Amino acid sequence: MLTVRQLSFNYPNSRPVLKSIDLDFETGNIYGLFGKNGEGKSTLMKIMTGLLFPKSGTSTLHGDNVKKRNAESLQHVFFVPEDFELPSLSIATFEKVQSPFYPKFSKEKFYELIEEFKLYPTNIISKLSFGQKKKVLMAFGLSTNTKVLLLDEPTNGLDIPSKSQFRKVMASAVDEGKCIVISTHQVRDLHSLINHVVILDNASVIFDQPLETVSEGLWFGKASNPDESSILYSESSFGGKTILARNDMEETEVDLELLFNGVLSQPNKINAILKDFHHGPRV
Repeated sequence: MLTVRQLSFNYPNSRPVLKSIDLDFETGNIYGLFGKNGEGKSTLMKIMTGLLFPKSGTSTLHGDNVKKRNAESLQHVFFVPEDFELPSLSIATFEKVQSPFYPKFSKEKFYELIEEFKLYPTNIISKLSFGQKKKVLMAFGLSTNTKVLLLDEPTNGLDIPSKSQFRKVMASAVDEGKCIVISTHQVRDLHSLINHVVILDNASVIFDQPLETVSEGLWFGKASNPDESSILYSESSFGGKTILARNDMEETEVDLELLFNGVLSQPNKINAILKDFHHGPRV
């Protein structure tokens, strides 16, 4: 559906931000795009929506190169950036002005979400807090019913109850005809929401796996007297939690934060364990 091939990018007089990126984003999935600050997550999302042009390589939606910014393609993509400016309009007026650009926009869903977020159609957007503005934009994005929805650091600016509310809303949003990509360095905020993990580091994709594959191949938890050679990654700050090859052990819940830190520390070890499973990997 949304395909990135051999994509590279760098800003003038700077090191490469992205190098030879190959990714496939398919419908029916919520992808977690993880990486430390400055690792190119926002840049990649802007390239995937045609807001930046790659130095080489392509990003295509259903075979159409997004850098052409064809209206027929753009109506199938909505991007919620980390930083944005919204006009000094009421929420209701904003909806009336912007919704005609998206043929499958659901006014009913939009106002349901506005109510869910404890906002009102008469609210003037410019007078809202940053977190409230972000809720307006996310409500609008979900209501466009585009095939691709990209969210860049969506939980920044949200308090703890709002983050829980965000997870609830997003969990109900995905369906077989939609692809959602969520970029964040706050891995914990996407716990139990995503079903595919992509990790960027050093301008490259170092991990690209469905959560199903991770569950099949890896074990997460506090191991009793494990063989040192079997430990793929361990971190004392997690109370001694470790990542082991699962082998014949019981399936455990994937600890996203531990996985993220483990992959950054031992990408080759962890990818080597998962390479024998039929789902992947692609790195």
